[in-house]
Amino acid sequence: MEKIRRLFTLKSKFEVFCVVYALGLGASERGLVYIEQYPGWGGKLLALACTGSVFLAGGLMIDAVDLREQMQPSR
Repeated sequence: MEKIRRLFTLKSKFEVFCVVYALGLGASERGLVYIEQYPGWGGKLLALACTGSVFLAGGLMIDAVDLREQMQPSR
């Protein structure tokens, strides 16, 4: 189980940026779908919520990697 868990652990900021990029692509695609399905302000607000959630998740992931680096003992 430890080997499988390590596969899904983000260890560097580069890995976080790759994940945030993928989340951003998916969120922007979903935002376009919302704009098509809900014309007007409703679709635009839903699209904004999709992209805003990526900013929040990305910031939290970067902070978590920084915190993990700070908490590890110096070698």
